[in-house]
Formats: sequence, C-alpha cells, structure tokens
Amino acid sequence: MKKSRKIRLRRIARRAAERRMEREGETLTGKISIASGGYGFFTPDEAEKDGEDIFIPAKFTGFATDGDRVKIKILPPRPDHPEDSARGAVGKVLEILERSRQSFVAELLPGSFVSPLNNRLPDVVSIHGSRNGAKRGDWVKIECESKSSGELTGRIVEVIGQAGEITADLDAVMAEFELPGKYSAAEEAEAAAIIPAEIPRTDKRDLFVLTIDPFDAKDFDDALSIEENSDGTYTVGIHIADVAAFIRPKSKFDRLAAKRCFSCYLPGRTLPMLPAGLTAKISMQENCDSLAHSVFLKVDQEGKVLSGERYHTLIKVAQRLDYDEVQHFLDTGKSRSHWLADTVKTLPVMAKVIRQMRKYREASEEFIELPLPEVRVVCDEQKNMVTGIEKRYSRESEQLVEECMLAANQFIGRQLPEKSVAGIYRIHPEPEMEKSMEFSDFVTENFQIPCGDITNRRYCREFIANLPDNECKPLILSMLLRSMMRASYAVKGELHYALGKTFYAHFTSPIRRYTDLTIHQQLWNFDLNSRTRSASALESTAKAASDMEEQCDAACAAANERLKIRIVMQELERDPARKFPCLITRILNSGIQVELPEYALFAYVDADYIKVPLSTLKIGATLDLRGEYLTFQR
Repeated sequence: MKKSRKIRLRRIARRAAERRMEREGETLTGKISIASGGYGFFTPDEAEKDGEDIFIPAKFTGFATDGDRVKIKILPPRPDHPEDSARGAVGKVLEILERSRQSFVAELLPGSFVSPLNNRLPDVVSIHGSRNGAKRGDWVKIECESKSSGELTGRIVEVIGQAGEITADLDAVMAEFELPGKYSAAEEAEAAAIIPAEIPRTDKRDLFVLTIDPFDAKDFDDALSIEENSDGTYTVGIHIADVAAFIRPKSKFDRLAAKRCFSCYLPGRTLPMLPAGLTAKISMQENCDSLAHSVFLKVDQEGKVLSGERYHTLIKVAQRLDYDEVQHFLDTGKSRSHWLADTVKTLPVMAKVIRQMRKYREASEEFIELPLPEVRVVCDEQKNMVTGIEKRYSRESEQLVEECMLAANQFIGRQLPEKSVAGIYRIHPEPEMEKSMEFSDFVTENFQIPCGDITNRRYCREFIANLPDNECKPLILSMLLRSMMRASYAVKGELHYALGKTFYAHFTSPIRRYTDLTIHQQLWNFDLNSRTRSASALESTAKAASDMEEQCDAACAAANERLKIRIVMQELERDPARKFPCLITRILNSGIQVELPEYALFAYVDADYIKVPLSTLKIGATLDLRGEYLTFQR
C-alpha cells in the first residue's frame, strides 16, 4: 500500500475514534435493520441523524426485529479490544419503541414454536392458541402478539401449505414479502383493450433490427440496429418499447404498476409489473410493426460516443435471437440455419463496434466488474417442477446488449437535466471506509492478500484483477460485494460508484421497471409540450422503487434458497452417504460455516463432526463433508 494511502487510512481511523469517544453513552431513537447474521445497523431519526449508521452486535439487539423503532445507547470501546478505537460507533438496544411487523410467515415446529421464513427474524418464535388445523412442517401465517418491547410471540391465523412443496414454498415467500399476485382475468382483458396514445413518430421500418434475449424470454422491450456512416463512424440504434403510449400517468394500470414497481422473477413463478397480455402487445415481436422510443448514438472507431438523438419511432424487428445462439456464433463463426443473411452480415459489425464501446468505457470510466456467477434454481413453470441448478457467468452475447443499454441509459440520464426534465436516477455511493477497512483486514488476515483502499475505484479494479484464480476467489469477491453500499434510486443524478457514472438513469426496461416507465412518461409529456412532474413529486416514486427492489431481491433469494435446500435433500434421499465439496467461510468456537459452491448455498457444521481441531482449519480451505453433517441456514 502506498504511503499516502496508509496516512489517509490512519486519519480516517483517528477521526472514527474521536467521533466514537464524543458519542460514548449517548442515547438515540431510530430504526434498526437486522442482517441475516443476527447483527443490526441502527439509523437515527432524521432530527438526530448525523449521516452515519451505528453497528449493533447480535448480542445487543435484544428482542428487536428488522424494521423496529428502538432506543439505543452508544457503547464505549472494549478495554481488551484495542482495534475498537479505530471503528465507528457501536450501540446496544435499550428499548423497543414500536414493532414494524403485524405478521410473518413461518414453518410450524414440534411443540409451541415456529421457524420464520425471513432470516432477519429470530430463528425460533414461540406461539400460543389454536393451531387452526396446521400440521408440523406447514407454512403458517403468524399474527404478532408482542407489539412492543419483549420477546416476539404470535398465533396462527392462516395455513399456507406444506413446506417442501414447490407451490407452497412460493406461496409462503409471496405472503412473507407481500408480493402481489398475477393480474385477474378481468384486468388482463381490460389491459389488452388499451389503445395506444398518439405522438409524432419517425418511420424506421427500413432499419435492420434484432432482438437478443434469453431463450425463454416473455417480454421484448429492447432491440438493436447498426448503420455504418460515410465518415467511418457508426450509428448504434437502441430501440425501447414505447410503454408510455399505453400506460399514461395516473391511469388504472399506471397505479397498479407503481404499486408493484418491478416484475419479480421467482424460480418457477413470474409476477409481472404489467398484465401479460398487454406486455405481449407492447413487446417488439419479430416481423411486427412496433412502437418504440429510440436512441441513436454516433460512435467513432475507438468506441467513443460522439453524439446522440432520441425519437419516438415505428420499427419492425427482422429477427429474434437468443443469447445462446449469438454466443455460439461469436465463438465459432457458425450461424443457425434459420438465420437471415442480413443477420449473419450484421452481427460481426455490431459485435466489433460494441466491443470498442466497452473498451473505451473501461479506460475512461474504470467501471468495477465482479466476475461472480449467477446461481439459480431452474423450474418448469407449467409443470411446477424443479429441473436443476444453473450457474451462469456473463458472456459476450449478454455484454453486447448490456453495453448498448448502459449507453442509452447514460444518454437519457444526461439529457434529462439538459432539458430541465425531472427524472429518477440510479445511484451507488462509494463504499464506507469502515466497511472497506474491515474487508481489507479480513482478506489480509485470512488470505495474505494486500487489499488497500477499495473506496478508490482504480485500486479496487487492481485488487480484483490481481486476485489468484482459485477456489477462494468467489468467496473474496462475494465478501467485497457485501462491503459495498446497495444501489438505489434518487431524484438527484449522483455518483454510481461501480459504473463510474453520474446522471445515470434507467430507461431501457419500461415493461418491467416502473422507474424506467416514469422516465418514458416524463419525456413523452415533454415532447408534447405537456406538463411534467417535478423532482419533489418523483421522490416518493424513487423511494418506493428502492424499497420494493430490496423486497423483491429478498423474496427471490429466499425462494432460491428454499428450493436449493430441497434439491440437496432430494440428492441425500437418493444417496444418504453423498459428500459435498465445501468451502470454509467462517470458523466459530462451536463449529464452522461453509459454502457449497455448486449451489451457492451456506450451511453450518457442528464441531463434533469435524475430524481435526478447529484451530488447524483456515478460511478458504476446502472439505468434503457428508450431507447429514450440514445444517442449512435459513
């Protein structure tokens, strides 16, 4: 680590120690957020807030649950822990002022106990009263009885279904995270009858336009075209379904979409933001005239975006492609038999130009990319069956589309303030120094890898690039991801740390994201010289989207986790002696926490099952463990 960076870190640590000493013994009221590990973070009420959350160790959360309003006390540093003086404030819950929840979903255990589905709630909660017909192993809805201070308790008010059955598991997840179900048949019919509003359009049906999506995609809200110009530049066309023509502000389906905020994709169950029939009508289908809101970017041979234009257009998609077949073509040069001659001609040009765009963006913006796979459960939605586990890395075929979407989002994000139109921006703050220091200490202590100041994007990129390519790399990258702030939505175009952008908006997915639809509606009104909404009017939309996104992500994680455990249990039923490769992620006095990398699933192993002393184990080491030794975390 360079000397200047060491000095900077020491100064920050000293300031943290001074702030902690100043606040020692102080009491505050506010909201507590509980993490899956049992510890929490306290956010003071606005009147008292100083811009810094306060860490609450698991043993000091009392009986507080996620989202409760509590009163806390700032604790002094521990005498036998000198590193405490360099950390931020730590607190202890003194009193629960108001419970955030009236109900929750849980699995009925033997006796008078349930195990909540949400891992931010206690592992076990006691219940009272009638079982209402529930059997051991059922998912049940619990009405909370302890409304304020004291241990959380409740009673069964509804039986959802047997845990371990896919339908019941997904029903339980939807109930716990309060996800709206599919639209009714009447709503579908009403939405399908919507006639699009009119706006002056540019006819671009002469362009050769392609869509590239997952093979099982259900909506098609983006398409691409490319033209070579006489001066050696290229015009990249990014065509987005003109959803604002169908969904006008404050209309019935605008209000319903605003409530949902997103399409939520649970394994085996899709919960669309808009009615399915309307989505199909809006989607840019192959060989059909489609209403689009298009961005045309002029790009030089170095990949730099020189200028851009935006129109409402009429286009016709020439061919629908999927990522797998495009990747096969990029890898081998071999096209599918059903491809059009112009597809075979256009794709190499498109790939060449977009590669240069990505290369230029990497050099100029120094974006951060974490090469972590997406591991998800694959289900047959029609048959309600789990068909397997899929581990997916980002490939060039996905990156081609992503690069164009990023460029269009950036163009729109910059155009909004230029035209004095209020918008909603995607923001991602720099990592907090304290969390960055904790991550650096973790990596240095357990892997002997110098980390440095990851709040600096360049150093962060260097750290990622220099990681050894071994079984520990995914663990380190996932820890790095957890040390970063969560991206959210705001009405101010502030920094997006990971992308290296400011004034970055979401414009390219208006069928499945309400923030994008809002921007489409704002631009539609601007283009017709109609009144647009103010930034203050959009603040609640941005806040609701941030909250709902976190809720959808938690629901998807919970659903995937349950179904992954189900797959492992089924494998153990077939072979009780089955061993699983595991990676040690944490060493405790009582045992170890491990990850099953094949499933991206965490489990706990009691020390009694470990054949060697715990003191001889290291984080990042691998073990083959019998499935019966694994206790899966909620």
